[in-house]
Amino acid sequence: MRVAIIGQAAFGEAVLKKLAVSGEEIVAAFYEREGDPLFVLAQQRGIPAFRTQELRNPDFLHTYAALKPDLNVMAFVTVIIPERVLNLPPRGTIQYHPSLLPRHRGRSAINWPIINGEAKTGITIFWPDRGIDTGPLLLQKEAPISPADTLGSMYRNFLFPMGVDAMAEAVAMIQAGKAQRVLQDETQATYEPPCEGELANIQWFRPALEVYNHVRGCDPQPGASTMARGNLVRLTDAALDPRTKAGRYGEVLEVDEAGLRVALNGGTLLVRQVRPEGGRRVPAAEFARDVDLRPGEFLGR
Repeated sequence: MRVAIIGQAAFGEAVLKKLAVSGEEIVAAFYEREGDPLFVLAQQRGIPAFRTQELRNPDFLHTYAALKPDLNVMAFVTVIIPERVLNLPPRGTIQYHPSLLPRHRGRSAINWPIINGEAKTGITIFWPDRGIDTGPLLLQKEAPISPADTLGSMYRNFLFPMGVDAMAEAVAMIQAGKAQRVLQDETQATYEPPCEGELANIQWFRPALEVYNHVRGCDPQPGASTMARGNLVRLTDAALDPRTKAGRYGEVLEVDEAGLRVALNGGTLLVRQVRPEGGRRVPAAEFARDVDLRPGEFLGR
């Protein structure tokens, strides 16, 4: 089939490679930013490449139509694509989403299952429509969430490779005329706002497990945030010790080379790394030395 890929980053690049190996003819690649891996690969292979924003320009529609795609493949798209573009190819458009739709619609779909303490998530390939993640389902794959998983580990170990393979599987199903369209159950739908800004702030008074889930669900992006001696920092690479030590929630109990141990409401959090606002990720012990953070002080103040 003649396939137009609309996507970004390493995921879009991997989908292009996978479909090309499968024998699909890639007629164009639409990318979101200059220097994007999808753009670079398309250039290397002589595939016409355009900015995704062009698809929202009515004057560009004839250029897009002239490519004569049989199918659009949306590989991690974070912008709204006009309905006229979705419907132009005779085989339509399919899209990857990193959750088990209709659960966790929206662009922070990987964060929220972890933050909520859920035991599983997965990926969905669906037929997008004018709504946000609301179109009929084509196929889904489940992935377990372990108590130690973070956003980074879930994406790297499950949702990325599983999604690339599922994209190729979905294209093959469409080619064979075996692709289904299952309406989403709106009674099960959830839509959370982007996990950023105030929503990334740690509320130290909450139960220990909820704080820990919040930290790992924001690791590495956006990073669960708190204040430390007047500095906004984002905590990563954390572990939960359910044993409670003397101290009030948010209190720094120990600072050593292992990191920061912080009292929680029903446990202790070991923070191994932090990322100061605007800086790089560093060992928590190094940060503590730099700002003179000591036991007895409180995070979040």
